[in-house]
Amino acid sequence: MKTINLKSLGVFVLALSLTTSVFAGSQKVDASKSSVKWLGKKVTGEHFGAISVKEGNLEVSNGKVTGGKVVIDMQSLTVEDIKDAGTNAKLVGHLKSDDFFSVATNPTSELVVTKVESNGNSHTFTGNLTIKGVTNPASFTATSSKDGKSTVYKGKLTIDRSKYNVRYGSNSFFDNLGDKAIYDEFTLDFNLVVAE
Repeated sequence: MKTINLKSLGVFVLALSLTTSVFAGSQKVDASKSSVKWLGKKVTGEHFGAISVKEGNLEVSNGKVTGGKVVIDMQSLTVEDIKDAGTNAKLVGHLKSDDFFSVATNPTSELVVTKVESNGNSHTFTGNLTIKGVTNPASFTATSSKDGKSTVYKGKLTIDRSKYNVRYGSNSFFDNLGDKAIYDEFTLDFNLVVAE
């Protein structure tokens, strides 16, 4: 009968656990280095600005991203195209009001990723997006690149606000808006930095 060297077995188990930790686990989103830019359009023009990532993580298995969660700080919303301070503050306040995103009662929005299909540096993310307390399926693509010890994911998420009960100026809810209409779809261009 062959005896098992317990010391060698212990070294093997330790090595295996260290190797597994590299290929499986959770990678933290670096909120301070990540950025999200929003763009909304209306019949007579457009507005754009920024919004901050509060926190997030990506789940990794066998060296591949399989899921994760990203939380957006709705209170951080800014407008960048209006230079007059008073007019700028008025629009920011309106976007945070119940006409739009009800930030006082919904201070965060979140994306929960449930599936990721990757082909090289191109990734298709599928999951559920919650805005204003309403959750809908979401799907988008992103590309990844290395930046030192971090991975940067860049992509664009197109959102139909009418599905999240954001009704103000929407032709989906109101008739005869004419040139006062605001289009339902807005976009989020994101630059997500994930530490390995």
